[in-house]
Amino acid sequence: MSSVSIIIPALNEETSLGRTLRQLTLLSPAPKEIIVVDGGSKDETVKIAKSSFESFSPKIKTKILSSYPGRSVQMNYGAKEAVGDILCFLHADTTVPDDVINLIDKTLADPTIVCGGFISLMTGSQTTRWVTSLHNYLKTYYAPLLFKPYMFFKGLRLLFGDQVMFCRRDDFWDCDGFDEALPIMEDGDLCRRIAQKGRIFLVNRVVQSSDRRVAKWGSWKANAIYLYIGFLWGLGVDTNYLKKFYRDIR
Repeated sequence: MSSVSIIIPALNEETSLGRTLRQLTLLSPAPKEIIVVDGGSKDETVKIAKSSFESFSPKIKTKILSSYPGRSVQMNYGAKEAVGDILCFLHADTTVPDDVINLIDKTLADPTIVCGGFISLMTGSQTTRWVTSLHNYLKTYYAPLLFKPYMFFKGLRLLFGDQVMFCRRDDFWDCDGFDEALPIMEDGDLCRRIAQKGRIFLVNRVVQSSDRRVAKWGSWKANAIYLYIGFLWGLGVDTNYLKKFYRDIR
């Protein structure tokens, strides 16, 4: 079995990180290591990470790193420090199934697959965002088919961060990792580049992510923004412009 490094970029995630890390203690088999990369949090994020790691098995390596803010910057920094053969990028507000390491290992056992992710189900304390979750699932397929049809039939699928992307470390760095100049859509950008090396695969299992953005904006506004950003990005619009419509929400 390959060794998996789970990398979690975090910035002011005190309300979500503890739950995510508690769930990771249940993974069987366990990952090689878990790395939290803090981007300069002003809340209790780092304290929660330290406290949570105390409950982990000593067989699992744990690290807390500090970096400049920016998801691409933080994930690249974590990837540089990682020792696993496989890199798994997990958002601080996302939980995964207990057998996620087996799922990752079995997926990448196929040499034609270079990257994978999961079906993201967006949930809150009292609701599940079925429509938004369905749209997120469908755009994995329709977005590359619409904007990169040739690459779609070669195996391009468009994954986003809340789908828990994973890939081999060597393939990740062969593609130069995440583009640190991008303030948004860094995950989709990586998909377009890494797909030059093989297929991207959507695992038929669910991960759960917070619905905090939809709860703040409302379903209609949130889905309109997602469509607007995705369509313009597909047309090549500068991500610095698109970032204005996608403010951080904690």
